[in-house]
Amino acid sequence: MAVCVGMAVGRAVPVRRSAAVDLMNQVLELFVKFATIGGGLWLVWGAVTFGGGLKDHNGPQTQSGLWQIVGGGMIIAAAQIFSAVALG
Repeated sequence: MAVCVGMAVGRAVPVRRSAAVDLMNQVLELFVKFATIGGGLWLVWGAVTFGGGLKDHNGPQTQSGLWQIVGGGMIIAAAQIFSAVALG
């Protein structure tokens, strides 16, 4: 992928990014995708646990489910913030 950097005599000069930077960006995108999916699954399982705790009037299970929902949301948020990292 060519990237235009700088100006030389009134026109952009194409510069080739290294293959290592391209590979790292692909790995970063894959990590963000899997972390987002994993956080979503953790959040959904926390909702199931929370619902079970409410149904059974079980305080510790309800608390565990609520913290699991919070944790899943934090994982998703961290993955999306991590996706803002630009290499190269």
